[in-house]
Amino acid sequence: MDAADTSAPARPPATADEEARHPFLVALGERVRTLRSRRGMTRKAVAIAADVSERHLANLEYGTGNASILVLLQVADALQCSLAELIGDVSTSSPEWLLIREMLSGRSEGDLRRVRMAVAGALGQGQADTDATRRTRIALIGLRGAGKSTLGQRLADDLGYAFIELSREIEKFAGCSIEEIHALYGTPAYRRYERRALEEAIQIYPEVVIATPGGLVSDAANFNLMLAHCTTVWLQADPADHMGRVAAQGDMRPMAASREAMEDLKRILAGRSAFYSKAELHFNTSAYPGVDEAFEALRKQVRTLVRA
Repeated sequence: MDAADTSAPARPPATADEEARHPFLVALGERVRTLRSRRGMTRKAVAIAADVSERHLANLEYGTGNASILVLLQVADALQCSLAELIGDVSTSSPEWLLIREMLSGRSEGDLRRVRMAVAGALGQGQADTDATRRTRIALIGLRGAGKSTLGQRLADDLGYAFIELSREIEKFAGCSIEEIHALYGTPAYRRYERRALEEAIQIYPEVVIATPGGLVSDAANFNLMLAHCTTVWLQADPADHMGRVAAQGDMRPMAASREAMEDLKRILAGRSAFYSKAELHFNTSAYPGVDEAFEALRKQVRTLVRA
């Protein structure tokens, strides 16, 4: 043992309870859970992608694990975010970022929306579409099992619009299934295909109903594109209905089959709800006894929205 080891007694490691009380670790764990939910990834999937044990990741998420900076970097890569975002500081890259952050601090959601629209116009994003043009492109957002495909096709037929299921268009561009895109090329490639499919739908169809993938809101660039060019409708459902409908479609993916499926589903909904709530219209399909009743109520509300 060298002199550095004997000069002073080593401090005993903090207990799990002591670490759990540290505000930074608690906040860090919450951010990890939120980002994971927003991406629609199970804890096991993130652990595999980050090359850490699932138990280590669970300790990190619940604020009881003081992870090394390298582990945090691996987790950030797995969640497709920067290390700065993971640790809670996304606006330190330049003085301008800091000035903008200060200006926006404490503003209401309404103020932030107006700023976002003004910035989009100043940067040449979305300024060509008037409100009237946006109204005739209806984008249905929400988690799988909310009824986007079923109600979207009916809605398009009723309005005399084209109907596009964006997931199928993504598969056409890629030449393989959504699962294969993720497995072979990764999430960044999937997002590029998603943007290409969305851009084409916007360019080709002035009147269209688009059923979007549930995770589209997780990508800020693609979500901004949709908000700039489409009227958005959030199709909601109770968690039990989401699970039942997805299972009825024959979806046996790990998340749907997991013992923690309902907990995972609720966390995904919680992680994405702030983004889904940006939609102009919120419609809960679970409030109706059947598809016919839900469609009749939805068509009335959408027609009112289109005529506004």
